[in-house]
Amino acid sequence: MKRLIESKLLAWRDSADRKPLLLFGARQVGKTYTLERFGTGAFDGYVHLDFSRNAAATDIFEGSLEPKRIVSSIEALVSKDIVPRKTLLVLDEVQLCERALTSLKYFRENAPEYPVAAAGSLLGVKLRESGSFPVGKVDMMRMHPLSFEEYLWARGEERLCSLIENCYASLERCPLHEHALDLYREYLLVGGMPDVVRSFVDELPRGTQGAYAAASSKQNEIDQAYIADIAKHAPTSIVPQIIDVWDSIPSQLAKENSKFQYKAVRSGGRASLYKEPIAWLAAAAVVSVCTRVSEPLAPLRSFEDKDSFKLYRADTGLLASSYDALPTDLAPQNSKGAIFRGALSESYVMQQLAASDVRPFYWGTASKQEVDFIARNRAGDIVPIEVKSGTNVRSNSLEAYRKKYSPDAIVRLSAKNFGQEGPFKSIPLYAAFCLAKDLIASPLFV
Repeated sequence: MKRLIESKLLAWRDSADRKPLLLFGARQVGKTYTLERFGTGAFDGYVHLDFSRNAAATDIFEGSLEPKRIVSSIEALVSKDIVPRKTLLVLDEVQLCERALTSLKYFRENAPEYPVAAAGSLLGVKLRESGSFPVGKVDMMRMHPLSFEEYLWARGEERLCSLIENCYASLERCPLHEHALDLYREYLLVGGMPDVVRSFVDELPRGTQGAYAAASSKQNEIDQAYIADIAKHAPTSIVPQIIDVWDSIPSQLAKENSKFQYKAVRSGGRASLYKEPIAWLAAAAVVSVCTRVSEPLAPLRSFEDKDSFKLYRADTGLLASSYDALPTDLAPQNSKGAIFRGALSESYVMQQLAASDVRPFYWGTASKQEVDFIARNRAGDIVPIEVKSGTNVRSNSLEAYRKKYSPDAIVRLSAKNFGQEGPFKSIPLYAAFCLAKDLIASPLFV
């Protein structure tokens, strides 16, 4: 399964100042598979050491952290040679061995000729809790669920992907608009978790009903694995609160005001109860946080209000599964379902932005006016982004924003085809990945 991060990994391999790599990401987003594909395709050799499966792996790091000793011990354990510059050494689930994390510093200082990549499902949590982060001694990347672009690749729709990119660049109408929308709606339900996508695609020849059922089964497994991770790895004192926050996200997004409300988790909820659980989920990379800015002015972070935020599950398929959503639920049948469809579309856009490492904000006022996302493009301009699940793009909030700030460009993501009227750029929801590439990526926060 082809992934966008592969080009970044190749650039890392070829860097003259290459450091050991830390690859962050939630469980089951494809870190191990991608590193194995990278190691076998871009190097002469590949050695994989998994701390969750091999108890002897931890023992290797109990003694001296001198890289040559570590390498020779790993060679003896796996019965393979690790050749400088030619063999990729992968330390998987590295959060389970703090001394292995520490050893990256010594690989950087004393043995930079060894390409080392460390990955872990709860790596962000470990670094946040332990303070064992080898500052300045590692390169960092974050891996996400499949973006819609990657999903199109997995579906064999590379040519459609290129067509969408060309239409985005010219804002000319896409001749396969309805076909692309159908695939977008499919993605809303399937999402971007690799095992889910693989199950769905494998079952498609036998019919869509069975394919969606296979995807749903995998999604339930992943959801249960996330709950198990919380119960096993989170501080015991906040496990119930973390699970409460996780369970509340679908209903919080599917209300008129999608701002996260502590009282909506449980009656009497307050920040002191839930700030730490939210931080844990964010560090585990299973949720994305989008905070409010009081003014859409550069630099955006100087106007950030961290007490006002929206919380999204990192994958739209897992969100749709929590609603028990079916394909028929995505059809614009009645106004009551519009809020649910809007929640799913907004979560989808957040996923596309995150896949390009864009850290957006949203703009809102006390009068309940709100623009879904605010981000900065590569030209340095502040771009307001409104998300609509259907073709009705009217927005009082966006009009109020336009009158107050007079932006040069306003983006409407909706079910409408490409086009432009004055400052309003109409971009179909299926082209959100193109928009994301035009926005400034943020440094990796851990």
